[in-house]
Amino acid sequence: MTPKLTVFGEVLWDVLPDVRLAGGATMNVAAHLQRYGMDVSFISRVGHDELGAELLAFMAQQGLSTEWVQTGETHLTGIAKANVSDSNEVTYKILHPVAWDYIQFDPAAAETVAASDFFVYGTLAARDRTTRDTLMRYLAHPRVPVFDVNLRPPHYTREQVLELLGFARIVKMNEHELREVTGWIAAFENEKQAMALLLDQFRLDMIILTCGAEGAMVLTRSGEYDRHPGFTVKVADTIGSGDAFLGAFLYQYATAHSIAGSLEFACAAGAFVASKSGALPAFGEADIQSLIHSQQPAVH
Repeated sequence: MTPKLTVFGEVLWDVLPDVRLAGGATMNVAAHLQRYGMDVSFISRVGHDELGAELLAFMAQQGLSTEWVQTGETHLTGIAKANVSDSNEVTYKILHPVAWDYIQFDPAAAETVAASDFFVYGTLAARDRTTRDTLMRYLAHPRVPVFDVNLRPPHYTREQVLELLGFARIVKMNEHELREVTGWIAAFENEKQAMALLLDQFRLDMIILTCGAEGAMVLTRSGEYDRHPGFTVKVADTIGSGDAFLGAFLYQYATAHSIAGSLEFACAAGAFVASKSGALPAFGEADIQSLIHSQQPAVH
C-alpha cells in the first residue's frame, strides 16, 4: 500500500528580483512527495485574493490536492522576498502576518493526520498563536511526526523550537541549526556528538543533518550512523534544495529503502534542485537516478 504523508505549514510566493515562484518549505516538501507518487495531504491557508487563487492553481497543476488548503477572507496570501545575491546562502524577508498564520483546526483534517504514516511540520508556521495552536492539536495524532527545523529569523523563539522538538520522532536540520539548537542545551565537541545529544534529550528515533555541498548524515536511536559526502553540481541557487532533500529522503524511507540508500537518493535530489533555478524545477525520479549513476560521490 502506498505510504500516506500529511504535511502542515506555509505556502507562499517567493519573490525574486526577476520572477515570482510558488514556494514555502512545507508546500515544497509536499509537492516533491506528490511527484514520487506518495499519497499526500497538505494543510495550509491562502488569502481570498489573486495570489491565493494562483497558488491553488499551481498546486493543482503539480497534482497536489488542495482539499485541506483553507481560503481566508481577512489576511493576504503569503509572500517572501528572496535575496539570492549569494547563491549558496539564500535569505528571506517573510511577510507577517499572512493567511497561513491563521490555519484553523479541522476535525476531518485531524482524522487524515491520524491515518497518515508520517506527519511533517516545521518551525515557521508556528510563529503565531492561531496556527501554532492548530499544529499542537494535530500533533496529538500522528504516528511518526517529522520536524523540519528550518529556522528563519526572526520568526522563532528558543521556547517554540524546543517545544516542537518534544513532539518529534524524526528531525531534519542543517549544520547552523544544529549548532544553535544544541547550544541552547549543552556543550558539544562535534556534529555527531551534538546529534547524539538531541537524540537523547528529545528521545528521537532519527536525526538527519544536511551539510550543503558536504552532503548529509543520519544518526538513529539504535546507533546506526551513515554519512554521504554529496554530489558535485554547478549551483544555480539553493532555494528549496533542503525541501527536495527531505521529500526525497521520506519517499525512500517510507517505501522501505535502507537509511544509507535513502540518504544517497536525498543528497542527489538536493543537489539536482540546487543545480536549477527555483525550488520546484521540472524533474522526475529518473533524473535523480541518472545523477547518482553519472558520478561517484564527491570527495571533500
